[in-house]
Amino acid sequence: MTSLLITNAHIVNEGQIRQGDVLVRNGRIEKIGGNLASSKADRVIDAAGKHLLPGMIDDQVHFREPGLTHKGEIATESAAAVAGGITSYFEMPNVNPLTINRAALEDKYDRATQKSIANFAFYLGASNDNLDEIKSIDPNAACGIKVFMGASTGNMLVDNPQTLEGIFANSPIIVVTHCEDSPMIKANEDRYREQYGENVPMACHPLIRSEEACWKSSSLAVGLAKKHGTQLHVLHITTAKELDHFKPGPMTGKQITAEVCAHHLFFNEADYATKGALIKCNPAVKTKADQEGLLAAVKDGRIDIIATDHAPHTWDEKQQSYFKAPSGLPLVQHALVSVLEHYHAGRFSLETVVQKTSHNVAIRFQMAERGFIREGYWADLALVDLTAPTVVDQQEVLYKCGWTPFAGTIFKSSIHTTLVNGQVAFENGQVNRALRGQRLAFNRT
Repeated sequence: MTSLLITNAHIVNEGQIRQGDVLVRNGRIEKIGGNLASSKADRVIDAAGKHLLPGMIDDQVHFREPGLTHKGEIATESAAAVAGGITSYFEMPNVNPLTINRAALEDKYDRATQKSIANFAFYLGASNDNLDEIKSIDPNAACGIKVFMGASTGNMLVDNPQTLEGIFANSPIIVVTHCEDSPMIKANEDRYREQYGENVPMACHPLIRSEEACWKSSSLAVGLAKKHGTQLHVLHITTAKELDHFKPGPMTGKQITAEVCAHHLFFNEADYATKGALIKCNPAVKTKADQEGLLAAVKDGRIDIIATDHAPHTWDEKQQSYFKAPSGLPLVQHALVSVLEHYHAGRFSLETVVQKTSHNVAIRFQMAERGFIREGYWADLALVDLTAPTVVDQQEVLYKCGWTPFAGTIFKSSIHTTLVNGQVAFENGQVNRALRGQRLAFNRT
């Protein structure tokens, strides 16, 4: 199939919703119009009553390949992503071996070319001793430089002050940060271990990975960025207090931007009682007041991007006690429909959802010809039915780990069809596993 016509869709794009048709040919959007029914196409999809969105671009996932493939793989997790309306993703470097040099980076691109259903890009990770790799990276070779300024796996905690200065002063591309202060977290862990031993209640997680630990680290990152003029994107903000670092309003032209994850918008500390370690993640799901602050910040522009931080672990790993149960949860299959719940609740407009999940990612990371429904752009599209519920327990969970934190949830919307580069990647509940996505390109000098 080289051409596809989508008719009668409610097209949500660039701050507007209008009914129309979209003609796709050879992977790209050829024409957008009010009535293209006479156009010749190999296939026609009647989208009457449904909304056509640019596919979600997830700027933060952990697909676990190479080295951690008992938890997830590029093939399995990208299948789940397209089932969730995610057409492109940026994947993190804390795998085995760590993605902290160009050889490891290109190895991941090679793997994804063979296995990924969605489009892909990868971060180059920072460590205390790879500053030369960061300085010399081709600006178009990685989506960004990932700096763990809090606890992380392996050798990826960057806690050398001179190295941090060097990264912020010299990175040729955008720096993205995980901000938590490790010494503060360690002190909190010791205090709770004294009280509870190894059986610390999961509800203590946001007190151990505390607001203060987040604030101290994000303050350092923002301060370094202001000092050196660094393009900085702070990942997965979880506290209302940290929102003071960021400016409201449109994202275009900002030097420092912020992101929130879908699960931090959906869950709060009350959910530890029923979800326990299934929602244990770093930074932690925090208070109802923090959740409400994050929702407000999406609306006023202090939060620029919504992502997932998809990070699968096996069910057995998650059944362990507090200190042994790993942090992270699988999210890509239901992230977009979970964000659409806030539309149904009257918190976000559909235009805002699209801005935060697609447009702003493309702008912030200088992506080439993605993130918008525009003539000439790649046809990465999600056709959403806002009236057909997703009953999570009745739907196949596509993650390799086989579970979801959304078990028991009925979302009001569903993903009807997902197109990746103009090809049907997901339809009628089925993933096109023969499809392969593309390496993402960036418009950087």
